[in-house]
Amino acid sequence: MTSVDTTATARRNGAGPRRRTELAAFLRSRRERITPEDVGMPPGPRRRTPGLRREEVAQLAGVGVTWYTWLEQGRPINASTQVLDAVARTLRLDGAEREHLYRLADVPDAAVDEEAGTLPEDVQAILDALVPMPAAVANGRSDILAWNSAYAAIFPHVETARPCERNSMWMAFTLPPCCNPVVNMEDAAPGHVAVFRHRYSRHLDEPGWKELVRRLQAVSPQFARLWASHDVALPGPSVKVFRHHAVGEIRTRTTSMDITASPDARLVAYTPTDAESRERIGWLLAHPEAAAPEHRH
Repeated sequence: MTSVDTTATARRNGAGPRRRTELAAFLRSRRERITPEDVGMPPGPRRRTPGLRREEVAQLAGVGVTWYTWLEQGRPINASTQVLDAVARTLRLDGAEREHLYRLADVPDAAVDEEAGTLPEDVQAILDALVPMPAAVANGRSDILAWNSAYAAIFPHVETARPCERNSMWMAFTLPPCCNPVVNMEDAAPGHVAVFRHRYSRHLDEPGWKELVRRLQAVSPQFARLWASHDVALPGPSVKVFRHHAVGEIRTRTTSMDITASPDARLVAYTPTDAESRERIGWLLAHPEAAAPEHRH
């Protein structure tokens, strides 16, 4: 081995511990800036440290407490793209922070992800101004990035879902019928999957996309069957029918508009197709207490 090779090897061997130390400090700093109230959790008893506890981050991200503790302690463990994505969403990392996380975790292939961009600051105000029309913003992978109160009224699961599962494809194909508000899912599912495959073709090498498809195939026989058909379709308007236990069916027509400042992001508005549907959305907005009753599956 030449002296150049020896020097390079030494640098690589030393880079791992330094990277893990930097990763540990970075995760702690991001965790400490988020309060329980920020993520809809009760503040609880007096806290000795600021921000969320490690076990709370693990719970919100859907990962093991021991695994996350080891990650934040800088131990030499392997981290999958799926798990890092869940941690990034839980800690509300922006595009630069997310890229930084992946590089420190030594997952360079996932470091540059066009889905990670933040939304322009006026997007939420625009969504809120559309009320009583339901509207949400999603990226190409169907992660739901923002929504208004009318959307939450007809699709309440969006507010209770774990960040790593706040994805319209995931919710459509994994929620049990008692919790899935989409009435015409059987008719709409082939079109959803065909449009998703059209978008997927531009992201074939991106780990986040491949991982979502793998997870959906594993948990949903319906998705696996439709995915295997290789049908593809262009995005366009569609009719979506929702059912709410308090008011019955709400019929809407979707309109999708690109947000040019955020790659692949789109605003989807749900226009009620009849007066009765408009009245039912208005009633739900006036009665926020009419949430779906808690139940066991």
